[in-house]
Amino acid sequence: MASHFTIIKKDPKGARLGQLVTDHGVVETPAFMPVGTQGTVKAMLPRDLKEMGCQILLGNTYHLYLRPGAELIRKLGGLHRFMSWDGPILTDSGGYQVFSLGAMRKLSEEGVYFQSHLDGSYHLLTPESVVQIQEALGSDIAMVLDECIPHDANREYVRDSTARTIRWAERCLRARSKADQLMFGIIQGGMHKDLREQCVRDMTPMPFDGFAVGGLGVGEGEELLHSIAACTVGWLPEVRPRYLMGVGRPEDLVNAVRAGFDLFDCVLPTRNARNGTLFTAQGKLSIKRAEFASDPRPLDETCDCYCCRNFSRAYLRHLYVAGEILSSQLNSLHNLYFYHRLMEKCREAIRRERSDFWSRESADLAKPI
Repeated sequence: MASHFTIIKKDPKGARLGQLVTDHGVVETPAFMPVGTQGTVKAMLPRDLKEMGCQILLGNTYHLYLRPGAELIRKLGGLHRFMSWDGPILTDSGGYQVFSLGAMRKLSEEGVYFQSHLDGSYHLLTPESVVQIQEALGSDIAMVLDECIPHDANREYVRDSTARTIRWAERCLRARSKADQLMFGIIQGGMHKDLREQCVRDMTPMPFDGFAVGGLGVGEGEELLHSIAACTVGWLPEVRPRYLMGVGRPEDLVNAVRAGFDLFDCVLPTRNARNGTLFTAQGKLSIKRAEFASDPRPLDETCDCYCCRNFSRAYLRHLYVAGEILSSQLNSLHNLYFYHRLMEKCREAIRRERSDFWSRESADLAKPI
């Protein structure tokens, strides 16, 4: 059951250097997964993702089910061929999207009945149909159906929702039919540590290939995020990969790697890029600011990405102010390159046993420029 994941080295504090074997290649962990919700990472070519060292992408069951449809993608050779990406793909089940629909969805034991944000049509996602959709997409890692619980939900709601997520997870396992597609269970429990621990106890005996921690990064605040994440990862089995869902500030990633997480995803690097916020070794930088209008320096003098090697801050600001498509392309390329270099640094710190890296790197990344 755990032969697909190998821990190569472990830091005394808990950080792990590992290898996750999938049907489309090996992922060196810890690793960041760019979000390709609708079969594309926004403003990025697959070629550029591959060249920057991207190992694995994330797609979304909810969005691909609605458009263009899982059956169409299956007929065209699966998601890998459809989007021309030959590396591993993880598909999220759509639990977070259902959470964000609010009044447009209704949860029951059967599943989630929701109204499409595209055309208003009504649909039902069940644990069984979510597995069938992901098998049709042909992703390397499938996620179970869960509910992403609001951070301010009361304890009774959290308890009942988490229990339902566990029952849904059991149904997902019974519904799977593809031996070459890994499946991860999702740990919920809201902001209650005892409910998180109980969810781990109930979920980890099930034969999942890995475990994700969901329901964080939804407005609970930095201190609670780190506290819940650190507790939960400590209860998870060491022999299986651990995935922290949707948390993506660079300093949060460094802290989560140190705590023992292996996989991460977030829209932050590409969304911030489109909004003109860029990550550098010195902290975040807003390229919109007037002070960069005539700045000849590269965005980050320590970065060797295509953007930093070829363009000035003045040019990047001009593109953003002018509303040029190239602004989103270059900014996204730089931010994703930064995230992948950050994961490389984390892997190297574990390999070389550099205990000083963690606190220093977290502090540096949190600084605004």
